[in-house]
Amino acid sequence: MHLTKYAKTLRTSQTEAENRLWYHIRAHRFMGLKFRRQKPIGDYIVDFVCHECRLIIELEGGQHQEMVQEDEKRDAWLRGRGFTVLRFWDNDVLVETEAVLEKIRLAVHSLSPTPLPQAGEGS
Repeated sequence: MHLTKYAKTLRTSQTEAENRLWYHIRAHRFMGLKFRRQKPIGDYIVDFVCHECRLIIELEGGQHQEMVQEDEKRDAWLRGRGFTVLRFWDNDVLVETEAVLEKIRLAVHSLSPTPLPQAGEGS
């Protein structure tokens, strides 16, 4: 299956954790940033990406415990293209949503050379 079509399929079958995080970061709701979900980058499909601040967010369920080496290879490739990759366990997104959002907020601030507008400020 072509990567773009597969990404579209993934968008229609998101996990509960992906849906929860997407609710908070979609439509410029989070710090006025535009995030995309299930986006192909190279040979990979990332869970969430903000091209403006070169940030990728990956959510991991139990299946990722067997994929540590693949994840490390993927993260290295993405970092080599200028992205920062944050990984969170699905359970953390579901149980500690605000803490996850705060970690993302801190990462965005550390990546941005100029202050970014908060939600509702600017365009």
